[in-house]
Amino acid sequence: MDSNEIREAVILMAGSGSRLRASGHEVPKALVPLLGRPLISFLIGSLQRAGVRKLHAIVGAASAQLVDGLAPLLPAGLELNVIQNVDWKKQNGISLLKAEEHVVAPFFLTMADHILDDAILESLVRRSDPRKLNLAIDRKIESIFDLDDAMKVQTEAGHVVAIGKALSRFDAIDTGAFLCPSEIFAYLRAAQKDGDCSLADGVRFMAADGKVRAIDIESAWWQDVDTPEMLRYAESTLRDRTSAAAGGKGAGQMLLR
Repeated sequence: MDSNEIREAVILMAGSGSRLRASGHEVPKALVPLLGRPLISFLIGSLQRAGVRKLHAIVGAASAQLVDGLAPLLPAGLELNVIQNVDWKKQNGISLLKAEEHVVAPFFLTMADHILDDAILESLVRRSDPRKLNLAIDRKIESIFDLDDAMKVQTEAGHVVAIGKALSRFDAIDTGAFLCPSEIFAYLRAAQKDGDCSLADGVRFMAADGKVRAIDIESAWWQDVDTPEMLRYAESTLRDRTSAAAGGKGAGQMLLR
């Protein structure tokens, strides 16, 4: 797929970030400082370098504070479309459904609390199947911080066949980065029970029809920042990558621009 075709991205950020707030952070999770920068700024930079020109931010809890903090972070040429999710206490599949009438497919789908190497989005574009949901997966299971909390994935022949945090058999981890067709919305609606569903529920339904492609990120790095421990780990890792980049090894250069 041509990277010029991917001009829009949806970022899910409607949740309350309760685990970080409980540790004393008073700002929304996306704005929590990491190495002196708001966490979300790393993702915004990666999306812009991937060619994105319009961000659809799904907000809910503390939405006014979040939007006020987001606006100054947007570089020139990047448009922000704020989408309110009044049902933000429901699961994240409902948040994504709020974007259906706003976003043009194919589009990136990312999580506001994830940091992604630029190479992950590049791989999604280069190796995607436009007819399917493309999920960036990490097979470096031994390197995952807090594996118990990670979204596990089982793959076969380059496709996702099972997904869930409680999987007993898995060979990869969901990085929270997707390249989506518009069909994802129909599957999310089909996955709803009592008006609620998770993103994983929708992915599971698509996988049952053989429509979720697994894109291995190989040596690229990412990190979910959902707890104080994850935040400290991300800071430590990024410092190491900064030092490596300064030493001419190249690691971390894309993340820290």
